[in-house]
Amino acid sequence: MAENQEIKESLQESLQQVITLLDKQHLIEDLVHKQEQDAPKQELLETLVHKQNLAVLQSKLDLLHPADVAYILEALPLEQRLDVWELVKAERDGEILLEVSDAVRQTLIADMDSDELLAAAEQLDTDELADLAPDLPKDVLQDLLESLDTQNRERLQSALAYPDDAVGALMDFDIVTIREDISLEVALRYLRRIGTLPDHTDKLFVVDRHDILRGVLPLKRLVVKDLDLGVSEVMTADPVVFNPEDLADDASKAFERYDLVTAPVVDANNKLVGRLTVDAVMDFIREEAESDMLSMAGLREEEDLFSSVWKSVQNRWAWLAVNLVTALIASRVIGMFEGSIEKVVALAALMPIVAGIGGNSGNQTTTMIVRGLALGQIASHNMQSLLKKELGVSLLNGLIWGGVLGFIAFMLYHNTTLSVLMTAAMTLNLLLAAVMGVMIPLVMTKFGRDPAVGSSVLITAVTDSGGFFIFLGLATVFLT
Repeated sequence: MAENQEIKESLQESLQQVITLLDKQHLIEDLVHKQEQDAPKQELLETLVHKQNLAVLQSKLDLLHPADVAYILEALPLEQRLDVWELVKAERDGEILLEVSDAVRQTLIADMDSDELLAAAEQLDTDELADLAPDLPKDVLQDLLESLDTQNRERLQSALAYPDDAVGALMDFDIVTIREDISLEVALRYLRRIGTLPDHTDKLFVVDRHDILRGVLPLKRLVVKDLDLGVSEVMTADPVVFNPEDLADDASKAFERYDLVTAPVVDANNKLVGRLTVDAVMDFIREEAESDMLSMAGLREEEDLFSSVWKSVQNRWAWLAVNLVTALIASRVIGMFEGSIEKVVALAALMPIVAGIGGNSGNQTTTMIVRGLALGQIASHNMQSLLKKELGVSLLNGLIWGGVLGFIAFMLYHNTTLSVLMTAAMTLNLLLAAVMGVMIPLVMTKFGRDPAVGSSVLITAVTDSGGFFIFLGLATVFLT
């Protein structure tokens, strides 16, 4: 925790230093412009000051990790972002483009010409190119494919053919293979001859002459076992493997369950085609979490903090429109009971409480169901038990907190019937929230929709309208 705090503080400090340098540069330039000097001297002074500040800023950026530069770019308004982007060394463009968010990447790519984009892409490995390629202009992508050798071109085209949520879109091709009929000593000599290993290498992949996967050899076994032993004697013959068509979500669960660092990816014939690494899996998990968070808030896609007003409006309008419709429905429900509200004014003050508590309870249930679906813990065999459990929780909460609310209503209005109605309405609305909190995500999943998208909006709409109807309906029957 302390280390994470230090990293965060370091990033904030770097960001503040860059902002200070940018502000200083703009301030000095403005002062120079205001000075009354003849044009040649003024232009010379401007140039010297400009270069001096840019040199300091560039030296600062050169010392930062690409991920830290990406963080700074994302935190800057568009004009300052492009100023900083121009100072980044060309050989680092590709790495930084991979680190920034999709929305910010679009603004940076829009500021680069075709030659700059091609040069940035050519610095990357094939698996990294697969991440960047969808954002490149078609002409740049075509030039990039033509610049690759046959093997890398085929690999890139293969990776681009898989959907974003498939293992094939996440795998990389930087793998080290050995044969099973050699000794550990020979394998160790081979590694020393290579000199370097791919990042996150914790095991070697054992294949035959046709690249058919036979097993994996963990590096820790290679280090501690007798070097006279054969690879076939020490290797793991039944490792966790994935297929390129497998869902990345399922792969991420397997990485967590089995504490994997890397895993082989094989085709239908068990031929080794790549590997999946923990860093790629972590990136996927983070992106999915961010996407779910945005979806639950009614945002259609990731949004640049400093994007134009119109673009932000386009991103946000859809669920606002849905909210408007649901709010109109709730208002019409209230309109059905205008006569009752006129007779018992206290209803107007109490009814939002019933609806609000119901919405919160429904969102709690929905969150638990969406999480269970994501983890694969919910299926037809346990659905009935799950619904009974949630109904039991809502019934108990309704009686407890409905009783508390009923007591408060009695203390405020000294009306026993109103107090009982508050308890009954609260309990019934929480039961409704439990049923809908379970069913809405399940129905959305049944129809192939992401249960995280819009579930919160829908459950709130149901509990608002249902809470108003239940409370005002009971009041109309028993109080008017």
